[in-house]
Amino acid sequence: MAIPKRIGVMVPSTNTTCEADFQRVVPPGVTIHGQRMWLTNEFSGEAGMNTMNAEIESGARYLGTAAVDVIAYGCTTGSFFKGPGWDRDMQALIERTAGCPAVATSPSVVEALRSFGARRLSVATPYPEWNNQKLLAYLQAQGFEVVNLEAEPVASKAGNQGINDQDPEVIADFAARVFDSRADAMLCSCTAWRSVEAVEAIEQRIGKPVVTSNQATIWATLGVLGLTAPVEGHGRLLRRIEAARRAA
Repeated sequence: MAIPKRIGVMVPSTNTTCEADFQRVVPPGVTIHGQRMWLTNEFSGEAGMNTMNAEIESGARYLGTAAVDVIAYGCTTGSFFKGPGWDRDMQALIERTAGCPAVATSPSVVEALRSFGARRLSVATPYPEWNNQKLLAYLQAQGFEVVNLEAEPVASKAGNQGINDQDPEVIADFAARVFDSRADAMLCSCTAWRSVEAVEAIEQRIGKPVVTSNQATIWATLGVLGLTAPVEGHGRLLRRIEAARRAA
């Protein structure tokens, strides 16, 4: 019997969405192995992200003992808040420590958007203002024009754990409502937001590609593994995983 492909997923300890999305999307014969990094509802801003990311190296060491084939760092804010450069440095740290390839959410999002040729973005988030401003700066530094960036008001006040509990139908309604038709694509940011479950509905309503944090992370991860068969039911991006392999 063949040994299954193994994906290590490193997530904030409050996040109950990212691993579930991986399990929902990956093909048979691929197993998911989680590693949590300490975060609480009380943590916010740069101090909270630095506290969580202090566990990146130890988390990579633990996942390395499981002989995983690739590690996905599954936190959007944690990979964009220091700007471009840090995201790639973090991936390199994980790879050196675990001895396997790594992907991270924010650079995966950037590559996914570029794979559609998107330049002008409409962005929906569940974030408070600090995260939104850091995301805006990151996207602009990557060469995107952000036409608008809107925060869902209930989720943005719910804390790190509360984001996980928002119904995908609410996310779809919010994202479709705030989408600006001048944009080439929409980004739904945050690995704790259940936007993978909403992406098909959003795309049908706005008629443009939608990239979500977990969707892009999974897309990049499967590309690294060379698992390029199209995945149906989770947006246009996952129907074109071959593009992720070229971008890796």
